[in-house]
Amino acid sequence: MIRKARVGDVPAIKELIDAYAAKNIILQRSLSDIYENLRSFFVYVTPEEEVLGCCALHIIWKDLGEIRSLAVKEGVTGEGVGSKLLDAALKEAKDLGLERVFTLTLTPEFFKQHGFREVAKERLPQKVWGWCVKCPKFPDCDEVALMVEL
Repeated sequence: MIRKARVGDVPAIKELIDAYAAKNIILQRSLSDIYENLRSFFVYVTPEEEVLGCCALHIIWKDLGEIRSLAVKEGVTGEGVGSKLLDAALKEAKDLGLERVFTLTLTPEFFKQHGFREVAKERLPQKVWGWCVKCPKFPDCDEVALMVEL
């Protein structure tokens, strides 16, 4: 089941993100960052409330959102958990009135399967100057920018 994340989910979200960050697949997030942005997160949970995946929708600008921290527990990848999380985030983006959603990723094929298209990072000035300049990978970012029109 997909639902909005709760405070009690934060340790599991952190664990999921850490597992992917250790493999250099997504960026590391601190506990304080997850708590501060908790309302942006969706989680996929079992009936017993075990968190099997997470995904965040971050609003960048009046018409632009970003998918962040999409992670699925090892052992359940390939079962549609990531797709369901992404669909929930995109539905919320549309409900909020956003026109476009982008992601920066090292796994572009997954997002392309969901209608995202590769774009030049220069099309994302709010992101580049707001967040990317703070990233340890800047200016040598190896992530691919993708966007979907809603």
